[in-house]
Amino acid sequence: MRWRSVVLGLLLLRLGLQALLALLPALARGLCLHPRLPCPGPRPPALPGPPAGAAGRGARLWGAAAGGDEYERRYSGAFPPQLRARLRDAARGMFVFGYDSYMEHAFPRDELDPLHCRGRGPDRRDPSNLNINDVLGNYSLTLIDALDTLAVMGNSSEFQKAVKLVIDTVSFDKDSTVQVFEATIRVLGSLLSAHIIITDSKQPFGDMTIKDYDNELLHLAHDLAVRLLPAFENTKTGIPYPRVNLKKGVPPDSHNETCTAGAGSLLVEFGILSRLLGDSTFEWVARRAVKALWSLRSNNTGLLGNVVNIQTGHWVGKQSGLGAGSDSFYEYLLKSYILFGEKEDLEMFNAAYQNIQSHLRRGREACNEGEGDPPLYVNVNMYTGQLMNTWIDSLQAFFPGLQVLIGDVEDAICLHAFYYAIWKRYGALPERYNWQLQAPDVPFYPLRPELVESTYLLYQATKNPFYLHVGMDILQSLEKYTKAKCGYATLHHVEEKTKEDRMESFFLSETCKYLYLLFDEENPVHKSGNKFMFTTEGHVVSVDERFRNSLWEDILPGEEHSAQKSKPTELKAANFSSNCNRVPDERRYLLPLKSNYMRQIDRMVGLI
Repeated sequence: MRWRSVVLGLLLLRLGLQALLALLPALARGLCLHPRLPCPGPRPPALPGPPAGAAGRGARLWGAAAGGDEYERRYSGAFPPQLRARLRDAARGMFVFGYDSYMEHAFPRDELDPLHCRGRGPDRRDPSNLNINDVLGNYSLTLIDALDTLAVMGNSSEFQKAVKLVIDTVSFDKDSTVQVFEATIRVLGSLLSAHIIITDSKQPFGDMTIKDYDNELLHLAHDLAVRLLPAFENTKTGIPYPRVNLKKGVPPDSHNETCTAGAGSLLVEFGILSRLLGDSTFEWVARRAVKALWSLRSNNTGLLGNVVNIQTGHWVGKQSGLGAGSDSFYEYLLKSYILFGEKEDLEMFNAAYQNIQSHLRRGREACNEGEGDPPLYVNVNMYTGQLMNTWIDSLQAFFPGLQVLIGDVEDAICLHAFYYAIWKRYGALPERYNWQLQAPDVPFYPLRPELVESTYLLYQATKNPFYLHVGMDILQSLEKYTKAKCGYATLHHVEEKTKEDRMESFFLSETCKYLYLLFDEENPVHKSGNKFMFTTEGHVVSVDERFRNSLWEDILPGEEHSAQKSKPTELKAANFSSNCNRVPDERRYLLPLKSNYMRQIDRMVGLI
């Protein structure tokens, strides 16, 4: 009998050890024992498993082996509605804390200094301080920029209060010299977005109407745009001056050099204004600038540089890339087509995208298969296509979101994973990251939204819970590293986590908005039946038939407008093997990027 007891005891011991080993991964996560991957807190329950058809070869192909690896354990779990609702509320709370702090401590000045709890306006003592003066015009910038975020979050009472404040207190008759681009995307775009929300007969965000509203926001937008028009005068190429004084016009000592994005990313806002007013002037000058830049592209590569002389058309900056100085030029070629339906915009975008794929893209051909380095878009010489440097900047993180809009989802998945790996390493995106040295070249992070924007759009395209996990990581990092006494602060150094006393207005207009929408599945943006597009500053605009109809015959002299309305050219995404409608169902239950490729990217940025 004794030997039976011994055998039974050994059997029970073996079963106990097996149970303990099975629990170790969960215990390690709970105790934060993994040396590289940050602890995400309590884990949601695992998915019940892929649907029919995901088993067998497909499941093996995507690494769904029993137990999986650390990437599958961390990211492949379901996202319970309760957790998603908590994160939605946390994103709203982040916005509310920043907005309320601005209104209490900074309004009517342009920005909030979150460390000292005070307002900030233009730097009158140092006109050369362009980092401040390009953006701050002494017109309550943060309040204006945040208007449509209040509506998207369903806060009708505060939206109505904020609109009335803008109407009653904001004037553009200021002796302020501002950058045309920044004033257009932050101020003009927000005024137009809020006006469209107020006057929308469907009221998808709830009752956002204003009693006795008489198009005051549209009138303010018109007044601002008229004050920006002198930038387009006395320029031999039609490319505008970069800055204008709102009271006096172009300063006499103004530079003749401007960046491609700054001069070529005005068409959405100027076009909306023209079509709302029935006045072609604003769209005409913006479209003329785009076509002038397009005509200066290299005959050899088809690429554009990043800095141009507006009088001679000579390229001063010959770098061609997707980041600062170039980014939104490409974005607005596509978004102008989406909004206005002008065929030439799409034709320019398709050609630009093909040239980007041919000359800027490095790495293996396919995102999720094959050998070689992961896809990456680099900075090259516009004439030769030769590599100019080994850094990328945080603004380039917008590009996966743009790729989603044209259906190049597979490539977007890989590029997004690269930027997310950098975020995981630092808890933020350094302004400039050297991928060869695996270190920041410019280490500050001003609360930029581009990675959040691409995360949101990739989730909308794939519905893969991986992107909800990414959003949770970003939200937690922002709370941990950037929250200050009165709002959220720029990180001066992503490694040291030191702060700068500045909360840029785009934190409320974009970063908080995209985080909120990522976790708010029932938002009217997704459920109302309306179609919406976001401007480069994150302002929501309805894709409305009225914006596809103009009241003038000629967009540019000598061009037949009717010709622009011919059958649209098909969107072309070079080098893509899939689009939103072709992502297999089983992919939505597994990692969007195979574990071995995800590990390769983490290794590439020095995370492991």
